[in-house]
Amino acid sequence: MGKVLVLNASYEPLNITSWRRATVLVIKGKAERIEHNGKMVYTDFPLPTVIRLRHYVRVPYKEIPLTRRNILHRDGHTCQYCGYTGDELTLDHVVPRSRGGGDSWDNMVTACVRCNVKKGSRTPQEARMPLHHQPRRPYSSLYFEVSKHLKNGLHEEWQKYVIGM
Repeated sequence: MGKVLVLNASYEPLNITSWRRATVLVIKGKAERIEHNGKMVYTDFPLPTVIRLRHYVRVPYKEIPLTRRNILHRDGHTCQYCGYTGDELTLDHVVPRSRGGGDSWDNMVTACVRCNVKKGSRTPQEARMPLHHQPRRPYSSLYFEVSKHLKNGLHEEWQKYVIGM
């Protein structure tokens, strides 16, 4: 049936949950339905797609792990040198490891095999291969999850609640 975006009482996105859990929260009065898709649960209960908690919840910062999948997602599965978007993507160290560059969000980008080989053990400036986007640490893990749903064309109604993320 789908996923539901959960907003804090302040309308900040908190997490994504199942429609079943969201429906229980609404029925128990712990949350209110903000958006629905017109489909019905039971006979007269619109299926929520966005709910808002009635009481504010403090959320600690959650670190996003540095993984191949997360770097590919951050870079939109696109070579940061030439813009290629295919299956043959690798990870490249902006400052090569042989020159002291480490594994970090700020030093790793998605690159196609051709560009990675062409760049070799040089910096982008030395190779005359400028980056399309400077690598950076993502804002939050929730942003990562929500953006995956939005890129797939699912849950367009979530867009207005996550624009500032």
